[in-house]
Amino acid sequence: MGVLPRFAAGGLAVVTYHGVLPPGYKSIDAALDGHLITAETLRRQVRLLKSHYQVTSPEDVLAWIEKRRDLPPRAVLLTCDDGLSNCLTDMVPVLQEEGVGCVFFVTGASAAESRSTLWYEELFLLFLRARATTFEISCDGVTIRGNLDSPGQRRVVWWDSVRRLSEFSAEVRGSFLRATRTEFELENPIDLQNSESCRRFGLMTASELRDLASSGMSVGAHTMSHPMLSRMPAALAAEEIAGSKAALESVLQRPVWALAYPFGDQQSVTSHTLEMARAAGFSAAFLNYGGGLGVDLPRYSLPRTHVSAGMRLSEFEAHVCGFYSRLRRAIRPSPSISAAGAS
Repeated sequence: MGVLPRFAAGGLAVVTYHGVLPPGYKSIDAALDGHLITAETLRRQVRLLKSHYQVTSPEDVLAWIEKRRDLPPRAVLLTCDDGLSNCLTDMVPVLQEEGVGCVFFVTGASAAESRSTLWYEELFLLFLRARATTFEISCDGVTIRGNLDSPGQRRVVWWDSVRRLSEFSAEVRGSFLRATRTEFELENPIDLQNSESCRRFGLMTASELRDLASSGMSVGAHTMSHPMLSRMPAALAAEEIAGSKAALESVLQRPVWALAYPFGDQQSVTSHTLEMARAAGFSAAFLNYGGGLGVDLPRYSLPRTHVSAGMRLSEFEAHVCGFYSRLRRAIRPSPSISAAGAS
């Protein structure tokens, strides 16, 4: 690379992926697929890290968190959220060939043998494919209305709906999805019988989760159903966090030490959420922003660098080496997590 100074900052840089685009899958929308990268992009990024940093195993990071050992200089941890099927079929082979480990944060849905999908991705596809209309849908105490006249309006309605539906249980969200399909006269937009669609949208099953662990990768929790925790009543949020740990440990028959907060931004996580992660028995929990060498590393709000499809290799390293975090601190103070809830 040679363009960026590789600062001698200590600490840990955590990188987070969301999976690899399966061969043959054609991207539907940048807002939906922009967090997935190609296998070749993953390989180039991992090789850069191996050349100039110390890609550290999840086990060694846990030992550092528990103060049983020090981190090597320029340590980097790889993580991946959501537990999509392509993590096992398309991402793990690259990681194994490159000889690196990764923590895969999966939802409690992967503790079941039946395959499911992420509720908010199905909702996005329903809003994307619905006819242009003004709508109002009421189901189980939740009412959502909006206008679907343009792609921009559909994205706004979708994100507002994600925030609103996160206030309710997974069962209510499921009922709302069924009501939405009925309202728009659409079938389930995700065909899990299609190989490319299944690898893109399907979540790993319990047997696949055991295969993932057997491959040498680590498994962390990503709540039971991936809601925006800051929007939930406290009791439901605590159940989402603690329940995922118990469900995954039952399948894997080993401790699950790490949690990644769904969405993981400042609007999704509060100080109360951090306390729930600690109370559930996790050794550490991860955000989805603010990562890079030299940043502060609070045990239950560990920052990460989010990798997106449009990220160039130089931009990727600028995040990892701490250049962007230093620039942010020079411009404005680091943001804090609200104690009051979502902003």
